[in-house]
Amino acid sequence: MNSKVTYRAMTPEDYDQVAALWTGIRGFGIRSIDDSREGITRFLHRNPATSVVAVCEDRIVGSILCGHDGRQACFYHVCVDENFRKQGIGRGMEAFCVAALKREKINRVYLIAFKRNEGGNAFWQKIGWSCRDDRNYYELFLNDDNPTIFNRS
Repeated sequence: MNSKVTYRAMTPEDYDQVAALWTGIRGFGIRSIDDSREGITRFLHRNPATSVVAVCEDRIVGSILCGHDGRQACFYHVCVDENFRKQGIGRGMEAFCVAALKREKINRVYLIAFKRNEGGNAFWQKIGWSCRDDRNYYELFLNDDNPTIFNRS
């Protein structure tokens, strides 16, 4: 890594850079409504201190959307620019979010990693997260206009 990476809470003003990061990562899933500027702004207003961006020379190179319901939290859209991986940025962002959640008295955080995301799964296990195999994951789509589209490039 050529320059120092800093971590700070994500704000709605970060949207353009974060969205560009997401769309530049192969296999990353984007939802048209949830991941729009309005959707992310709404999420950040509900969770103003728990999401993070990693910044290197005024450029966002990583992000985690992190929110909670007062009992438990979830990480969404965890990503690091492919040119900045394997430099501790993912671990730094995870630590930022965990500290923010502890300040808000949240005692449990989870995330969903697609099974085909071998690198992501290896990362989470390496830093001490437990993979659960005692649950089924269900979802109900409430808006057909909000599908997940996976980046191919």
